[in-house]
Formats: sequence, C-alpha cells, structure tokens
Amino acid sequence: METRILQHLQMVELERQRRLADPALNACVQALKQFQQERFARTYADLLASPRYASAARFFLEELYGPGDFSSRDAQFARVVPALVRLFPEQVVQTVSHLAELHALSERLDGEMAHELIGTPVTALRYVQAWQAVGQPARRQEQIELTLAVGVSLDQLTRKPLLRQALRMMRGPAAAAGLAELQHFLEQGFDTFKAMRGAEDFLGTVREREQALASALFDAPVPPGTDCLPSDGRLGQLP
Repeated sequence: METRILQHLQMVELERQRRLADPALNACVQALKQFQQERFARTYADLLASPRYASAARFFLEELYGPGDFSSRDAQFARVVPALVRLFPEQVVQTVSHLAELHALSERLDGEMAHELIGTPVTALRYVQAWQAVGQPARRQEQIELTLAVGVSLDQLTRKPLLRQALRMMRGPAAAAGLAELQHFLEQGFDTFKAMRGAEDFLGTVREREQALASALFDAPVPPGTDCLPSDGRLGQLP
C-alpha cells in the first residue's frame, strides 16, 4: 500500500513540475479545472441545494473537482507516507490510497486535455473536442470508479463507531508528523458523510450522471469547423 501511494504521488508531482515549466500549459490546466468545477456545480445543482446532500456534494466539488492548490497536502503525503501507514487505521489508509490514485489519474488526464486546449478559451465546444482528442474511455471509467471509491471508503468509515474518536485523538500525532492537512481532509470527509446518514443514493446519482455525461462527450458528433454543440440534454450540463 505504501509503495502504491508513493507512486501515485510521484506521478502528480511530475505533472506539476511539467506545468510549472510551461506557464501557458499551467494556465490552461487551471482554466480547465475551473470549467470542470463549474460543470459539476451545474450537474449537481439539485444535490447542492438539498438539505441532506449539500455538504457531500460541496465536499466533492471542492476536494475532488476544484482548481484548488493541493500541493501542500500532496507534499505532506509524500514526506510521511510511512508514518501515515503506521499511524492511521487500515481503512483510513485505504481511503488515502484511493484519493492518491484518483488524484494522479485526474492530473494526467487534465494535462493531456490542456495540451489540446492551449491557445483557446475553454468553451463547451472546445472541451468536447479536447475530450474526444484525448479519448481513453477505459481511463475515464476508471476515474469515475475511483471517485466513487473515495466516497464509498468515507461512507464505510462512518460505520466504525470508535473511528471518529480515534481520528480526534490523532490530531496531535498527525500534526507532529506533518499530516495536518490530511487529518483535516479525513475529519471533514467523515463528518460530511456521517451527517448524510447513508451515501448509497448520493453515490448512485454521481455514478449515473458521470457515466451519462462521459458517454455523451465521447458520442457527440462535432464536425471540424463547427462552432456549436449538438442538441443533447446530457451535454446541456456543460457550462
């Protein structure tokens, strides 16, 4: 588990360094991430307005889909993965492993799409064109599965009666080990999913909508030279 987490974090760092060496690419990646966060907010506007699901939807929006800078959290992970594996319960380490793998895959796919988008604004049409140019439907499906795996892992943690207390007691050791941001992520995720009182419907909705949108993006006929998207309700979720 330790080796896998480190490998994923190394992939993320390589992507980050490559972007820092190319300001145009870096700016395009940030614009792409902003576009994707806005897309998520549109796709899940009903969940974001739901008393039961709003916190979980916002957690996904900010922690998994946002353009935020996670370099500090990633650096913490990479420095102290052995301490993480030693200090945290196995179920928590599995959650972190899913998160690291999702982060690495998403960063790579975002980088590949950004290469297709450099020099143009990130519009819905250009997003579809870049998505199709990158292709790789199997990796897109894996991205969805890993997103859901993070949610499932967090939901499972809430069913461990003593785990919340254990997490609280680990604040001091986690901070001393340089894991404060990871500790915050885990506590926030735990509390968010605990308050939802069962994540099955929420995660089922995410699966259904993400798979429908991915299918629409791959299938959309966009002839060269066109400046508009085809009429497709699933693509209507794009900003």
